Amino acid sequence: MAEERQPTMVPTLGLTGVTVNAMALIAPGAFLWITFVLQAGYVFPSGLAMWSGIFVALMLAYATAISYAELAKLYPGAGSSYLFAEQAFLGKTHAYRFARIAKFVIGWASHLYYWVYPGVMVATMGVMVGYIVGNVFPNTINPATPGPVFMALVAIVFSYFVAYIAFRGVTGSTMVNIAINGIQIVALLFFSALAIAYRLSHPAGSTGLALDASGNVISSVLHYGMSGDTPSHASAISVILPHRFDWVMLQATIAILLLVGFESVTALGEEAKNPKKDIPRGVLLSLTIQGLICYLIEYFAANYFMSSAYSLAAAKGSAAPIGDMMVLVGNALLGGHGQAFMLVEAFTVFLALIGTTLSCINTGARVTYAMGRDEEVPEHFGLLHGETLTPHRAIWVLATITAVLGAYAAIYFFAGGSAPDDKAIAALPHNIWYAAGMSSNGYLSTLPNGLLLVTLISNFGTFMLYGLTNIICMVAFYEHQEFHGFKHMVVPIFGAIANFACMAFYIIGPLEGIGSAKEPLMAVAISIIWGVYGAIYFVRNSRKRGKETMVVAKTA
Repeated sequence: MAEERQPTMVPTLGLTGVTVNAMALIAPGAFLWITFVLQAGYVFPSGLAMWSGIFVALMLAYATAISYAELAKLYPGAGSSYLFAEQAFLGKTHAYRFARIAKFVIGWASHLYYWVYPGVMVATMGVMVGYIVGNVFPNTINPATPGPVFMALVAIVFSYFVAYIAFRGVTGSTMVNIAINGIQIVALLFFSALAIAYRLSHPAGSTGLALDASGNVISSVLHYGMSGDTPSHASAISVILPHRFDWVMLQATIAILLLVGFESVTALGEEAKNPKKDIPRGVLLSLTIQGLICYLIEYFAANYFMSSAYSLAAAKGSAAPIGDMMVLVGNALLGGHGQAFMLVEAFTVFLALIGTTLSCINTGARVTYAMGRDEEVPEHFGLLHGETLTPHRAIWVLATITAVLGAYAAIYFFAGGSAPDDKAIAALPHNIWYAAGMSSNGYLSTLPNGLLLVTLISNFGTFMLYGLTNIICMVAFYEHQEFHGFKHMVVPIFGAIANFACMAFYIIGPLEGIGSAKEPLMAVAISIIWGVYGAIYFVRNSRKRGKETMVVAKTA
């Protein structure tokens, strides 16, 4: 009788495949829509430093991307930083003893990012669909304040829908991502061109368009300036200036959400045809196309568009400020078809959210799969499905976690600093979609904002993972014949310091009295609890399986 063999992953991805899988996770269409509302409302008016905050996050990301690219050349395989940590230490004369500890710490920390991040995406899908449905059926759902129950339901359904695509296999996922990336880049660059054209044709004192309290388009005399209750940028130079250091750092702690994903392809080493060549190039190429080109253009255009008629204050109070901007520029420059333009663009964002959630679930499940294969987490996570050859156990567990986090973020989307006043709450439709998450301003204001809290937890995990990976890069090339002082020492040191500085600002900001302390401090507390639980689990699992925590003998 023939011996039964465990199924293995099949290499099917070339340079295009690995690049678009990373680009799908960065997704400029999704994140311009998603993150603008968070950045506008996070410690008002620090949103005036949005562009420079993204630039700082981009420099941090580039340093980390170089470390990932260099590590991928040495250690191609499924596992990303988890694999890198083990191999980097095993190759050292004395530090090899810490190989198992290092890989577990990296793997455990990466779950704080990969297993929380999809929750942000599905919650945002709920908010976006609520905004769109509200525009079409305003008597059922208010477009500015969509029903929390409706948004949560969308988040749950979306979680399992995307997980099913991931379960079917990475080849199908890649084809979906290729189409999605092309559509969203063209659509968002077109919006950017219209937004810049609108600003250039509407100088101060001219008449432009605004939205009234009911969302109707009205005329308004335009003014520009950072002072007053309706702040905006007086010039193009003002958009890119940092203005204040604390504003930039606050914005960077949110903006990293825009740029994560370049490292995702390093988890696809076993599915790449030429991993040592294509994965390092895919890491840097994806970040350059999406981060350096798309995001900096799109965020410049959106910030340059703002005026007294649609200011940072208006953006802070909207469920979808980018959608509002599309309505206004569409009415002004596309013959009054603003809502139709917004709906078309929203459809591309819908596609982008599918791609970015899909890519993250693919990556997170493969990191868990690698840990399960090593018996560092329950071994059933290390099994592949016999037909689809995907880590199905990890995918479906991740889908459930994503649904729970997404539903929480959606239910409390209008809590904390985003709580509507009691007059606005009283004017909302009285139906099942507002049965939870919408009580009184006094109560909602005392709660943490759900989406912001989940985002900050994910971002904290990102900074931790990226900072540790930069350190791993230095360890890997120490004593190595290909050691390069700039790439393997200067760049990783900068990357590690930058990532850990952003982590520190979660505590420094509240201590300095900058903005709400609830969300960042709760994110830190949850991260600490996750770390403590990981340490306890590691020790208990080691005893159960008879494993040494320290490697006792160096392998060849």
